[in-house]
Amino acid sequence: MKIKKVVLAYSGGLDTSVIIKWLKGTYGCEVIAFCADLGQGENLKAVKSKALKTGASQAYVVDLREEFVKDYVFPMLRANAVYEGAYLMGTSIARPLIAKKQVEIAKKEKADAVAHGATGKGNDQVRFELTYYALQPGIKVVAPWREWEFDSRESLIKYAKKHGIPVPVTKKKPYSTDRNLFHISYEGGILEDPWAEPPANMFTLTVSPEKAPANPRYIEIGYENGNPVSVDGKKLSPANLLKKLNDIAGSHGIGRLDIVENRYVGIKSRGVYETPGGTVLHIAHRAIESITLDREVMHLKDSLMPKYAELIYYGYWFSPEREALQSLIDEAQKGVTGTVRLKLYKGNGVVVGRKSPRSLYNPELATFEAETVYNQKDAEGFIKLNALRLKINSKCRNEK
Repeated sequence: MKIKKVVLAYSGGLDTSVIIKWLKGTYGCEVIAFCADLGQGENLKAVKSKALKTGASQAYVVDLREEFVKDYVFPMLRANAVYEGAYLMGTSIARPLIAKKQVEIAKKEKADAVAHGATGKGNDQVRFELTYYALQPGIKVVAPWREWEFDSRESLIKYAKKHGIPVPVTKKKPYSTDRNLFHISYEGGILEDPWAEPPANMFTLTVSPEKAPANPRYIEIGYENGNPVSVDGKKLSPANLLKKLNDIAGSHGIGRLDIVENRYVGIKSRGVYETPGGTVLHIAHRAIESITLDREVMHLKDSLMPKYAELIYYGYWFSPEREALQSLIDEAQKGVTGTVRLKLYKGNGVVVGRKSPRSLYNPELATFEAETVYNQKDAEGFIKLNALRLKINSKCRNEK
């Protein structure tokens, strides 16, 4: 494969730092580094400088924080998407946006290829490349981990040291991380033993529940048509709202997760995650839906959620089926408006109140006290009609 110019999804970490030099040496091509600012909390000026010093001809750093939360995280939260019953998919949802912007830069710079640092064992290679091909079908893709001679991160570290490339992975921190405004993930190294408890000093966004404040914190989250728009009555932009909730929930030890998940390529992988603000928003959204969504619409949404979550986890954000599901979900979110009150205490976020101008909750119907709205006698015919097929089935079995 002949390549003249390639745009690399660059993080400044070990893999992509080595990749710049490897691409130039292997393909003799020009390398443009692209770093997406998704709120990872790094000095991105230093990342840009490192890319240029390592051999990139240009280095883009693009602030995507608001777009990330508004157009990727919020749609996912509107669907209540959770992978395998636990994972809120902070890494999964970031990849399609990074890849989309990468393709846009490739078009602008007239590059004939794109590259990424995802391994041949993981999900990210799929997420990146499905997006590349969905948005620019003829693009060439370079995936160094599927091509080069390196077989481990130890061999990468040796190569980097030999060529004077600074590396962030050390024996003191023998695991890899991925961080954005929605979460931070930890995997590999000492975490590869699923029996070993993560070290207490590893966590970044959350205090341990044991060390969280002794007094609970009450917060109120305002919603408009399925999207969170305010915290404690103050309206905030999507990125600022999520950042504020990260700070509040993280200080109360909320959002930690330790799971063994099934990767798309067929490997089981242990991941440890912190998603403080996202955990609170997931809980709050279900609460506001509970009083604003019709029963059958809610049950339909819930039945579709595993498939929707799987599509995101597998990398099909730009697929026609995900977009079709999103249209249905967003139609259902019209009227999901109101306020949810939560109590945050030592790792738990508990709903303690919900209200809405569009509420379907009717106290006169729900009460156990005397009322005149609901005729309890009506339930007798309802039950008998629904029992009819059960009676017929039972009679048929007994006759046989």
